[in-house]
Amino acid sequence: MNKRISIAVVMVVAIFCCAGLVGAQPLAQPNTQPSQAATSDYPLLTPPEDDGPVVVQVSFEIQDIDEINEENETFEFTGVLTLKWHDNRQVFDPTVVGAKEKIYQGDYQFNELSPSWFPQIVLVNSSGPFEQQGVVLRALPDGTQILISKISAVAKTELNLRRFPFDRQRLQAVFEVLGFDHSEVVLQVEEETTVNALWVPQWTITGTGMSAQDRAASYAGRRGIASMFVVSVDVRRVSFYIGRLVILPLIVIVLLTFSVFWMDRASLGDRISVSFIGILTAVAYQVVMNDIMPRIGYVTWIDGFLNLSFLLMVGTVIINLVVGRLDQHKRHDVAHRVDVLCRWIFPITYLGLILISFAVMFLRF
Repeated sequence: MNKRISIAVVMVVAIFCCAGLVGAQPLAQPNTQPSQAATSDYPLLTPPEDDGPVVVQVSFEIQDIDEINEENETFEFTGVLTLKWHDNRQVFDPTVVGAKEKIYQGDYQFNELSPSWFPQIVLVNSSGPFEQQGVVLRALPDGTQILISKISAVAKTELNLRRFPFDRQRLQAVFEVLGFDHSEVVLQVEEETTVNALWVPQWTITGTGMSAQDRAASYAGRRGIASMFVVSVDVRRVSFYIGRLVILPLIVIVLLTFSVFWMDRASLGDRISVSFIGILTAVAYQVVMNDIMPRIGYVTWIDGFLNLSFLLMVGTVIINLVVGRLDQHKRHDVAHRVDVLCRWIFPITYLGLILISFAVMFLRF
C-alpha cells in the first residue's frame, strides 16, 4: 500500500516538472523607448509656442467676503476664477471625437485625463489656507481652453485705520502665474467681468476693480518679471455702531460736566466730584475702545477724540480749583467772571476741536 502511494507521488511531481519545462519562455527585454503616445503628449506640458507670450484672459467673480480682520490686516473671501487661453495643440475635430467640446470635471479628470499645460495661478499675498473646491476644464474645437475653479482664501492687505471709525479701505487679492515671466505668459483682464452684490457686516461695498500689472519676482522665469492679476474691493465702515456706543454718549457727558460752571462756587467738592465722574467715564470708554481696536502704532481719530474729551474734563478740575482759590481770597467778582467765560469757552472749544479734527482727518488722510 505504501509502495503504491510513493509511486503516485513521484508521478505527480514528474508531471508538474514537465509542465514547467514546456511552458517556460525566455524573459522579455524591458522596453526602454517611450511609447508613441507619451512622446506625443510630452510637448503638451509646456506653454504653447507662439510669436509672443501666451495671453491668458482672467476674470474673478467675488461671491462673498466672510471677514475683515483689522488685527491681522487680512480678509477672507470666496469666488470663482476663470482662465481662458488658446492652445493650437488641443485643436480637434468634433465629428471624430463625437462631441462639440471636451469637458474635464474634478481633480481626477483634470489631472489624469487631460495631461496638458495650464497656467497655475497662486495668491501672492496669501495669509492662510488657499482652498480649491472644484475645477472644470472646457476644451473647444479651435483650441480654446477655459479653466474654471472655485477658491476660498485669506489674503493679506494693508489697512489704514487713521480715520477709524470713518475709514475706507481697499482690499486687494493679487494672483500670478507661478514660474513664468511676462515674456512667456501674460495675464489680461477679460472685458466682460461681473461682480455679484456683496454684503459684509459693518462694512459697505463702494466699488470693485480688476487690473493686470507686472511685478519683480526672482522665481518668475528667465527675466524675473511676473504678470499678475489684482482684484480690489473698496469698502467703507459703517460708523453708526461706534457713533452710538462711544461718540454721541461721550459728547453728551462732556457737555454735562461743563455744568460745573453754573454751580455754586462755595460747593467746590460737588463741582470736583462732577468733573471726576466725567474723567472716569472717559477712561472707561478708552478701555472699551482698547478692546475693539487692534494694536496699532499710530494715532487714530477715535484716539484723538477720547484724549480731547479727557483733557477738557481735566481742564474743568483745574478751573474749579482756581475758582475755589479766588473765592477763598474774597475775589468773588473775578471768580464769577472766570465761571461766566468758561461757560462758553469750554463748549465752543470742545466742539470746535472736534470739527477741526474731522477736517484734518479727511484732508490729510
